[in-house]
Amino acid sequence: MRITIRFSRLFMAVAFGASQLAIPIGAPSQDASFESHWQDGRAEMAGYDLTISRYGQDREGTAVMIFVTEPFSESKRVKADDPSENPSDTFEAFKLNFVRDFQTGIYDYNTMTSVFTHSADFEPAKISFTSAEWCGHVYEEQLFYPNEVSHELFSYFEGESAETTLERPANSVAEDNLPILLRGLRGAYLEPGGSRRLTLLPGAIHRRLAHLPVNWTTAEITRASGLTEVTVPAGDFSCVAYTVQTADGRTGKYFIEDAYPHRIVRWSWTSSGGMAGEAGSLTGSERLAYWRLHDEGDERYLESIGVTP
Repeated sequence: MRITIRFSRLFMAVAFGASQLAIPIGAPSQDASFESHWQDGRAEMAGYDLTISRYGQDREGTAVMIFVTEPFSESKRVKADDPSENPSDTFEAFKLNFVRDFQTGIYDYNTMTSVFTHSADFEPAKISFTSAEWCGHVYEEQLFYPNEVSHELFSYFEGESAETTLERPANSVAEDNLPILLRGLRGAYLEPGGSRRLTLLPGAIHRRLAHLPVNWTTAEITRASGLTEVTVPAGDFSCVAYTVQTADGRTGKYFIEDAYPHRIVRWSWTSSGGMAGEAGSLTGSERLAYWRLHDEGDERYLESIGVTP
């Protein structure tokens, strides 16, 4: 998992020059704080108290966001085992694994959304989603190209599995990428008081729980002019507040820690028209090489992110 600064700069120059993907508003091409913070061989793990609507009732659960850099194959769209084998095909990805677990009566839901972005500009390369519960399981994958998005869904429901290719508008954002974009890890996504209208690809878990097909909608993202003080189980934070208003009537709110590394302190999506909403509050965070912490007793590290095994 360890990626040196020398490796990342080499492959960003090669891969991102070929990708011709635009840098988001307000984000400079390089920021020393990103390299020094995110290329230290560790991942950021953040735990959250989760509330999510399912079957018309609010369910309590746990969420974990894991952010990490790793080498990624442009052609295969998977983590590269050996970047030196094909350096021109390898770039540094900034990845989010977003895990949500919650109970619904007798059975539970275990879901994960994985977002793989180019670490130079946080443009998505791949988004995958899994949902497993006692009735069955679902896998969904989206591959992002400059002009289109390839989407494939495998479902245990008859008639729901599908392959779709969507035209990708120039000014478009994937909802599942917002937890990365709004953190402003290379510069603020919007200036204070600023707003941006765009085309939005609704998030996988929203579409899953509402059984909606994949399709674009429109949205406006607004940043509050000042800072907001937020209290969560992890403590008190001075936050930048973003509001996302979608054309289908949903409202998302993200409260981002003002100080670097701009952790997500709280987020919420309101319920509209019977569609699922959710909210999460930070319980703790830690930077660890978690992939090595798989032995008996390593469960104790979960305490530092406020999660109970």
